[in-house]
Amino acid sequence: MIDEGPVKGRGASVQVHNRFHAQERGIFELEGVDMTDEGPIATAYIPTYPRSILNRVVGPDLPFEWTLNPYQGCEHGCSYCYARPTHEYWGYSAGLDFERVVLVKQRAPELLAHALRAPSWKGEPIMIAGATDPYQPIEREEAITRRLLQVMLDHGQPVGVITKNALVLRDLDLLGALAQQGLASVAISLTTLDEGLRRALEPRTSSGLKRLKAIERLSSAGVPVHVMVAPIIPALNESEVPSLLKAASEAGARSAGYTVLRTNGAVEPVFRAWLHTHFPDRAAKVIALTSALHGGRMSDSRTGIRMKGEGAYAATISRLFDVMRRRYFGDARMPLFDRTRFKVPPTGQLDLFR
Repeated sequence: MIDEGPVKGRGASVQVHNRFHAQERGIFELEGVDMTDEGPIATAYIPTYPRSILNRVVGPDLPFEWTLNPYQGCEHGCSYCYARPTHEYWGYSAGLDFERVVLVKQRAPELLAHALRAPSWKGEPIMIAGATDPYQPIEREEAITRRLLQVMLDHGQPVGVITKNALVLRDLDLLGALAQQGLASVAISLTTLDEGLRRALEPRTSSGLKRLKAIERLSSAGVPVHVMVAPIIPALNESEVPSLLKAASEAGARSAGYTVLRTNGAVEPVFRAWLHTHFPDRAAKVIALTSALHGGRMSDSRTGIRMKGEGAYAATISRLFDVMRRRYFGDARMPLFDRTRFKVPPTGQLDLFR
């Protein structure tokens, strides 16, 4: 850790060591405080040019086959985000760098169109997200996610979107057109309706009320919406589970799921620092209960267990969620994608920049 203390508008208050780096840059102070030499805490957007865009998903506890991430890094600043360690592969810290250095894949729509035209592609569903939110604040200007959705529509390609940003409503026309053909769904992450907690926990995200409004408008337009209460954080938002499910159901969501907090790799020091900064009175309790979910540690990488935890406390959370889900959603399930509509349009028909 090379700096500490709350940073306005950010979830992380630290730069944690990159496991791939032997050294860290900084200015050493005799008083024992290390200062970064990176200047103001402003977000940098860096164009990057990958050669491919689709990622094959391997894991029985993940409900999708392929993911696509138009951005790396996430300005939303959620201190608990499991994707923070992915920034280390790019040479950045999983702490503040994850929030203030966003890599922008400007050619993602072209790469997607190329992948969908491959003879081996059979129209398997693709999830836009998986690592970071596709509706970053910069998406207002870049519109990469919107262009991706247009490519999906042109090809009859099934697509899901995961987000916690009401900016998704900008693309309601495309999502609605896709949904009419059984080709689209949206998963909205709904963590808390306590605005004070939301501002601290997810500082640059849409408010809970705006997310509910997004669920309502998407549902009214015929777009199936799944709500993720994720993560459930012991002693922070756990008590909100019934009210979150009730509000989501009333807004029109068709189904709901959850994950529990796990702080894999570099996420743990980021989250611990956040916890002691914002909730010092209950930090020890949150840490103890989270550890109880994961065999005595706050992290868990075991497939099939990591998302829901194990043990008596995990069973209590599971029972609470299942009872409330049945109360507000019954046996409703998300509809299956129509995988028969996939097609490759004639060469020259696809316009990636409309």
